[in-house]
Amino acid sequence: MRLFAGSTDTFISLNRNNQIAEFLRKEFFKQFGCNPSHHEVMSWRNSLLRMSIVLESADLHDNGVIIEYQLPLTSKRIDILVTGKDGDGIKNTVIIELKQWERCILSNLESDYVVTWVGGGNRDVLHPSVQVGNYKYYLQENCTAFYEGSDPVSLYACSYLHNYNYYEDDPIFDTRFNKALDRFPIYTADDTNDLTSYLSNKLHQGMGMEILAEIENSKYRPSKKLLKQVSGVIKDKLRGELRILGQHKVSGDYILLDEQLVVYDKVMSLIKKGEIDKQKYAIIVQGGAGTGKSVIALQLLADLAATGHNAHYATGSKSFTSTLRKILGNDARGLLNYFMSYGGAQSNEIDVLIMDEAHRIRERTGYPFKSTGRLQIEDLINAARVSVFFIDDYQSVRKGEIGTSGFIRENAVKLDCKVFEFELEAQFRCGGSDGFINWVDNTLQIRRTANALWINDENFEFKIFNSPEELEQAIRERNKSGFTARLSAGFCWKWSDKLDEGQNLINDVIIGDYKRPWNAREGLTGMKRGIPKSQFWAYEDGGLDQIGCIYTAQGFEFDYIGVIFGNDLKFNPDESSWEGHPEYSHDTQVKNSDNFIQLVKNTYRVLLTRGMKGCYVYFMDKETERFFRSRLEMVNTRS
Repeated sequence: MRLFAGSTDTFISLNRNNQIAEFLRKEFFKQFGCNPSHHEVMSWRNSLLRMSIVLESADLHDNGVIIEYQLPLTSKRIDILVTGKDGDGIKNTVIIELKQWERCILSNLESDYVVTWVGGGNRDVLHPSVQVGNYKYYLQENCTAFYEGSDPVSLYACSYLHNYNYYEDDPIFDTRFNKALDRFPIYTADDTNDLTSYLSNKLHQGMGMEILAEIENSKYRPSKKLLKQVSGVIKDKLRGELRILGQHKVSGDYILLDEQLVVYDKVMSLIKKGEIDKQKYAIIVQGGAGTGKSVIALQLLADLAATGHNAHYATGSKSFTSTLRKILGNDARGLLNYFMSYGGAQSNEIDVLIMDEAHRIRERTGYPFKSTGRLQIEDLINAARVSVFFIDDYQSVRKGEIGTSGFIRENAVKLDCKVFEFELEAQFRCGGSDGFINWVDNTLQIRRTANALWINDENFEFKIFNSPEELEQAIRERNKSGFTARLSAGFCWKWSDKLDEGQNLINDVIIGDYKRPWNAREGLTGMKRGIPKSQFWAYEDGGLDQIGCIYTAQGFEFDYIGVIFGNDLKFNPDESSWEGHPEYSHDTQVKNSDNFIQLVKNTYRVLLTRGMKGCYVYFMDKETERFFRSRLEMVNTRS
């Protein structure tokens, strides 16, 4: 998807007549159903005019131009691509990232970032060479025009900071960025002549519209080289670093156990069968917390990629997907997406679409992803020959999450899919004990189970603490002993969207003298070094210093989880039932829902079952605490 594709002469003319911004605004509205921001329109007006001057100076009149090219199955858009042939007749395309920056400073974050003024404030952003390099790698390995056939299009990338004047010891050229700068150069306002020469060298023989057509007609399909690399990385990480999934090891190697292996084998056989009979399949795998859904899903992705299948793994969680992308590296980014990514996909463009946490499917997809007007479930099923849904019907925690096994089944049948359903029952989390999760469900009155009482055993430890200080101390001690451990809470306190004067997170969670911050909000920048971004709270060491909410904790596993059980859900002993208290909730997604009490029950169910070896709890409401204690065998129940 793009907002403009045409010749350089047309592009130059639109700019010369001050028409380019309005042209793009109209196209944006057609494709996204809303208007772009004023800031984006102004950036088109300013940056594209500067770019048209460069192209005219380079005498590039027989070339192709694509503006605001959306990388397939992502929300990222490339500012401009210019196509043409060089002096040797080689087909080339140059990606150009345009920036209106005037200054920047080094970031406290990892080495790929700088701080500059964007969006009304100073923010941590990717260094331009790193950003445009990521775009280049993504296209080169995922779009057939750039890797397939005997004469693929060669791809280059650079950045043009047309308002930026170089000064001595400029941070944007700091030595930490040397590798990226060597591959993907930056041209500032002082280097406009150099940019003109760079583009002329790559594109001056023209014939760019033929190359533009190749790109427009290319298919989105990961190269076999990329699939093989990603498969190896996933399998390697499953043996080591993916502890967040609660994997099982034997002699250092990852294995699937019992019914996990049965489900894996059945799904693989159906995928092979679907290739033969050309029938669309929808496979629904139901399983509660701890049954290994995510591990099976990633094992499927690795093995399908190894055999050259165009298989994707999608979730509805930014935290979970971002963490997987960080662990598995840039090569895997194109195969790890969101449910919202598939509105622009062609029918059956993907061989196998593996959807983890399918209970987080929304009704429809919206900006910044392409909206088709269809239900999101229809976009997902349309995109793949085989759709695999891993789902827990008791994990929906937001008002807009509508994914259930029944909903998926109904829509799959409407779309002429053969539907197959499997169920995972054995728990591989919580020390292998089905009983603990069954006890949580029974205690929260989510569903009746045979586990009315809980007694600690050698496989799993449940403890109630008398204060949040004691709870946190216990979690920290477990972490010091080499276990993964995090502290979480119900969404009963505000969540600040700014930092204090010392660039620290604000202590929003306050219980008497106890004060701690939530994990960072999405998009919050400028934090001190060591404070994780929101999506990496579960993975980076600094997450131990914050309290995670449901939206950052869901989907992850820890050895030990600490939970502050808030006042938004209380047990009423007179009625022997649970009561919802939205007045104590700060979750705008939930507090006004007609289904508030069920969503909050599901929230605490998810939080209480994040631990593989133990769950530690502090209750704000003492009547609720007494009820939980009454459901414990009176053996070692107090800290």
